[in-house]
Amino acid sequence: MSHESPRVITMLGKPGCHLCDEALKVIETVAADLGVRYEVRDITHASQEERDEYWDKIPVTFVDGVQHDFWRVSEKRLRAALS
Repeated sequence: MSHESPRVITMLGKPGCHLCDEALKVIETVAADLGVRYEVRDITHASQEERDEYWDKIPVTFVDGVQHDFWRVSEKRLRAALS
């Protein structure tokens, strides 16, 4: 019997980031429509490695821990990644 782990969208962003606010609206809509969990992580509390890699790309979105998008979130692409 195979059992899929629940899908999760993660957004790495920071407070006061207008692109993060826009991305979060898309993530909230898609998550609600598809019944998917999402979480928001603050890059200012991330590891030095994550800050070095992602600082200039926030907001960065991940689907099930794999980088999906950065700067902007396409609702269409996010839905496709989760279906």
